[in-house]
Amino acid sequence: MFQISTKLRTSLGLAALAGAMLFSTSAAANPLSLFPFAQPQAQPSQVMSYAPVETEEVTSELPSRFKRQVVNYATNEAPGTIIVDTANTYLYFVLGNGRAVRYGIGVGREGFTWAGVKHVEKKAEWPDWTPPAEMLERQPYLPRFMAGGPGNPLGARAMYLSGSVYRIHGTNAPQTIGQRVSSGCIRMVNADVEDLYSRVKLGAKVIVLPATARSAALR
Repeated sequence: MFQISTKLRTSLGLAALAGAMLFSTSAAANPLSLFPFAQPQAQPSQVMSYAPVETEEVTSELPSRFKRQVVNYATNEAPGTIIVDTANTYLYFVLGNGRAVRYGIGVGREGFTWAGVKHVEKKAEWPDWTPPAEMLERQPYLPRFMAGGPGNPLGARAMYLSGSVYRIHGTNAPQTIGQRVSSGCIRMVNADVEDLYSRVKLGAKVIVLPATARSAALR
């Protein structure tokens, strides 16, 4: 009968021992490695998960003066009133007792600013967008209709102002806050418009100050 030398038996024993130790260490680090069929495989849809439209990270990109905050604001207007300070690109939601929530906003570009008193006649979440005829005349390349959603320029919420084509609405372009870029609508980052939407009631008074009028609270 074939005899295995003592030296060969020793070598084979050491190799087996090393293999067992390696297997044991690997199994301890990842028990599922013992069962390859049990390991979940990432699907493309899981890897390319859809990023939310508005996050605190997006809000944090705003300059500090445009971040939502409660400030002192002297006014005789009733709590629940919205005051748009066009000149300084702020929107105030009056709380009462000399306080208001202040938000940074984007306003109408040159030639498209306006002033007056309106009321919130309608509220919508993820609103559809139908550009008004005046806008289509200026920009005929715009879509005639766009369903609400992450890519919609009205953003996450819209509050429609009575007797006008203007709205207070969200935007997916936070870099436009503090700018004069719109066709007259008041835009806010989505996190802020969602916050304002939760506070505002239908029929709320909206005062839009002229672009040349500075808020007394800022003098």
